Amino acid sequence: MPPRRQRPTTEPALKAFGSQMKRYRTKAGVVQESIAARTHTSVSFVSLVETGKRPCKREFTTVVDELTGANGALLELWEDLYRDGSPVPSWFLNWSAIEGEAESLITWQHTILPGLLQTEAYARQLLTTEEAVKNRLDRQTILTRSDPPAVSLTALLSPTVLSNPVGTRETMQEQLAHLCSMAELPNITIQIVIPTGRPVAVGGAFVVATHPDLSAVAYLDTAVRGITTDARDDLSALSEVLRHLQSRALPENMSIDMIRKAHEEL
Repeated sequence: MPPRRQRPTTEPALKAFGSQMKRYRTKAGVVQESIAARTHTSVSFVSLVETGKRPCKREFTTVVDELTGANGALLELWEDLYRDGSPVPSWFLNWSAIEGEAESLITWQHTILPGLLQTEAYARQLLTTEEAVKNRLDRQTILTRSDPPAVSLTALLSPTVLSNPVGTRETMQEQLAHLCSMAELPNITIQIVIPTGRPVAVGGAFVVATHPDLSAVAYLDTAVRGITTDARDDLSALSEVLRHLQSRALPENMSIDMIRKAHEEL
């Protein structure tokens, strides 16, 4: 049996690559705008790579290596990070950072409410430590911040989410009322997906984050751990699932009426 591969931490490896890239860029007198133009990305993406918050593809590294006169050093470092021939492992990406830097989020939830829309009492029923609860509540500020602009969130929910008891009756009453309140914000859309015909999205809950440079990253819930991916095939498959889900989603006003009815029935 081959030795078990050690799970690397996110920041040290990506920061090591990013700091070297910045060093070569600065030494060569190349500005981030030039790299963005040559790689058909954005200045924000270049900055995220240099600060170790986002991985980059080999094609990107090839251009940067040539543009900065690194003479293959950056490519060699990239090859070392990706030496198994695959992209940075899905759990290599820091989802909370990706989420906070996104321009928009779209999520499908079939069992519980999205963490960004949970009340403290609801979250306490799902999390085991005070630190975890605090982190979840702190993450929610991306929906109400002003600088940078608040993230746009579209939450597609199964009707089961409204009736699935989490905590006490009071906890659910407060949670559903909070859901209606959050739906009033201009950057938040909540829609109930009515199941009809062939089931879709049977694989589990997920979130897709889209950034200002139009790059996308997805977070998938599994029984073992959350998986983060920016693989093209994965994103394409999720896009198709979202298309089916949105075709079955009630309009916003009807969705909120359904949530209010669930609240009243409690």
